[in-house]
Amino acid sequence: MTHKTKHFEFNHLNKEELQIFIRKRGGETKLGQQLTDLPQAKYVIIGVEESVGPRANKGRGGAEKGFEAFLSSFLNMQSNESLIGNHIHVLGSVSTHTEAGFDGNLNQMVEELDIFLVKILHEHINQNQIPIVIGGGHNNAYPLMKFSYERYQQQIQVVNFDAHADYRRLEGRHSGNPFSYAFKDGYLKKYFVLGLHQRFNSQQIIDDLRRDGHYFTFYESYIFGEHNYLDDFQTLRDNLTRTKDYTGVELDMDTIERMPSSAFSPSGISVDIARLYISQVAKKKNIAYLHLPEGAPTNELEERIVGKTLAYLVSDFIVSHG
Repeated sequence: MTHKTKHFEFNHLNKEELQIFIRKRGGETKLGQQLTDLPQAKYVIIGVEESVGPRANKGRGGAEKGFEAFLSSFLNMQSNESLIGNHIHVLGSVSTHTEAGFDGNLNQMVEELDIFLVKILHEHINQNQIPIVIGGGHNNAYPLMKFSYERYQQQIQVVNFDAHADYRRLEGRHSGNPFSYAFKDGYLKKYFVLGLHQRFNSQQIIDDLRRDGHYFTFYESYIFGEHNYLDDFQTLRDNLTRTKDYTGVELDMDTIERMPSSAFSPSGISVDIARLYISQVAKKKNIAYLHLPEGAPTNELEERIVGKTLAYLVSDFIVSHG
């Protein structure tokens, strides 16, 4: 079934469509062969294939290509004693209409996508399921927070590892302001953002984070020895588990060194640190969602890099949480 708006559509992926991604081999069972139906799933994976949000933020496109790269790697992971896959469902993906392109007001298109994603989540995610959203711009954190607020009837807290706080001014929706909008609209209670790059976050953003009582660290404090990753991850996990608040888990792919992403950077964390972060924060019981945006591969090699990294992060999250 296809659901459409003016600029976006949602397409379910059935088991037959997923089979084309799986490279079957005798004597082995792949995760893609073990996926369950939607009602039985604990983790529901949804792709977002768009770069309207980054473009509206005066950034580059490419974030529409992350989800397919993820599927190629994730579905071909081995199903074994560490992760069988029988509590995971791949639901489908939201994409931009090819014929529509990027016409019109990009901020209005992002608002349209906000509404559309919230609708899709409400229609398909039940009370005991955790949505895992892959690809697209970081603008899609906003509909995830709005959905979580409406679902649980309470504000949520969000933890994010990101080079950029995405707490820009309320100047029209785009990938640079999902958290400032969610805080203003009352969906976000507390925002924890780790690893901000000091020279790529404005003074306005830093001041507004402090004004609104959020917690943040700078990436430079890790590379210059003022902070330790593992200590901070464990402290953050302990602080999160002290409350019954639901927590949204975010990691922007552009925080990883040389990762093909919408905001590529030669300086950043390793994939192993990203995996450690995900595995630590996933230990909290009340998780609202996992969101991994901004992967933007442009060729076959980059598709393998982005896809396999996303596959590691999603599988680490499921193993640590479940």
